[in-house]
Amino acid sequence: MKKLTKTQKNKIRRVIVLVSAALIVALTVFFIIIKLFSVYYKQGTAMNEISKTDYSEYDVDKPEITEMFLTENINSRPGKKLSKVNGVVVHYTANPGTDAEANRNYFESRKDMPDNNKNKVSSHFVIGLDGTIIQCIPLDEIAYASNDRNADTISIECCHPDKSGKFNEATYDSLIHLIAWLCKKYEFNRDRIIRHYDVSGKLCPLYYVEHEDKWEKLKRDAWKCFLNSKKTV
Repeated sequence: MKKLTKTQKNKIRRVIVLVSAALIVALTVFFIIIKLFSVYYKQGTAMNEISKTDYSEYDVDKPEITEMFLTENINSRPGKKLSKVNGVVVHYTANPGTDAEANRNYFESRKDMPDNNKNKVSSHFVIGLDGTIIQCIPLDEIAYASNDRNADTISIECCHPDKSGKFNEATYDSLIHLIAWLCKKYEFNRDRIIRHYDVSGKLCPLYYVEHEDKWEKLKRDAWKCFLNSKKTV
């Protein structure tokens, strides 16, 4: 067998490199197409789910909510009207071991602070370690919680016992009930249940960003809670 010259070997190497690069590009394009198809399919499924759901057939009991509205102020309760609600955003407090009232009071304390973005924090609801739900902001006003989605979402802060950010059973159960009630009230489905992470990329709620399967289960549980409220004839 005739031995390849150095020039021939270099040509073969270049061909291999070019073919490999072409394959990588083709695979990248393929996965992008699959991803886009998945997104559009999901959106289509969500719209079908909404169109097929007769919300008048469901009646989620309003959970027990303690109203402790913040004092109207420029930082944590600006009093700006929430003209529409297109979803609910779930957060975690990032303050392990604290209860709902302590976090509510932190929002309240911002009223005495300088007018700057660092102090513009609040949430419509805070759920405590014992499952207590405290409402801080009326549902027809915006809260400063979810960045670009402040203008069209309801925000829920959840307390957690440790730095993992995982909600305990009492907090989780109250969250599921509250979300289901909001789904009924505003007639949106489980794809309108999002994390702070989905808005800004912030690792919030931490545990449910790091464990995507647990987040998907949380959404399923909330939607199941809503579906279980179907009225009987």
